[in-house]
Amino acid sequence: MLPDLSEPEDRRDPFCRYFGTCGGCTLQHFGPAAYDALKRGLVEDALRHAHVAAALNPMLAAHGDGRRRATLHARGKAVGYMQARSHDLLDIAACPILVPALAQRAVTLTHPIAATVGDCDVAYTATDTGLDVAIRTERRFKAERLTLLAQRSGAARLSLNGEIVIETRPPAVRMGKALVEIPVASFLQATAEAEAVLARLVRDGVGPAKSVADLFCGMGPFTLRLAETARIFAADADRPAIAALHKAVKHTQGLKPVTAAVRDLFREPLLPRELDAHDAVVFDPPRAGAEAQARELAKSKVRTVVAVSCEPRTFARDAAILIAGGYRLESVTPVDQFAWSMHVEVVGVFRR
Repeated sequence: MLPDLSEPEDRRDPFCRYFGTCGGCTLQHFGPAAYDALKRGLVEDALRHAHVAAALNPMLAAHGDGRRRATLHARGKAVGYMQARSHDLLDIAACPILVPALAQRAVTLTHPIAATVGDCDVAYTATDTGLDVAIRTERRFKAERLTLLAQRSGAARLSLNGEIVIETRPPAVRMGKALVEIPVASFLQATAEAEAVLARLVRDGVGPAKSVADLFCGMGPFTLRLAETARIFAADADRPAIAALHKAVKHTQGLKPVTAAVRDLFREPLLPRELDAHDAVVFDPPRAGAEAQARELAKSKVRTVVAVSCEPRTFARDAAILIAGGYRLESVTPVDQFAWSMHVEVVGVFRR
């Protein structure tokens, strides 16, 4: 059951002029105490429902300079997000929760794109080397017509339906010592601060382990930091992400050996004989969680497991599986990456 978001006792004035009409950032009117209690409550309720007993650490704010990723919709002459409880589009001039490089520029760039392409969705990512712009449209369209627009935009890369139209320089972000070139449409944490906070919690949880398996590793935000002190086996089903990780490892000095493999961990989780070769295992799955992998971990002898999740309910389900297999849930830390939303990240550390 969702909590009542209408009028909290601890209240503040919303900072965005679109509050109440836009479907995002629904908690802007919550004061600090009410906001913290609601977010922690999402995790506590999920754990209670799964019959997992654990005391929560204080919630860590990870908003940073704002979100470095956003997807804007263009329908007719309107550009923006979906309205609250509606499929109608809200036309906006800017979005204050985005990093400065995107807050107004994303809207400004979307208008000429829509004028050229028609109705479309445009995903923006602010990277260390420039803006990555990815257009999705159901219309048949010649990508060449976007070349001049891409050049004028100054974007590092512009792609159409997954195909690169123009790339003046590879969009890339720094992860630890490495600079990782971002594949088109690959997953990236919404804020740079959250990536750093989650990675710190993972490193603290892993501790002095010398051999670590990083599962659902993506492009390696944890792998590349853990590899500064430990040998890493990394696996993910995202082939372009694994290729980006391989390239980053190859061009980064001072790392321990990293083995990265393309593997569907939902259908082919690591088995106990593979897991037992490691001192610690980290997993950071999509919202569906890592049930199949958790069941294999429960049968393993791995001493330390660090679970990262963007969905408290599947985190709690996987935690119950690990606990039934002999693990103790040592700590649970909520991380507030998606400010003013009903989403919260969770990091749990399990020990045998």
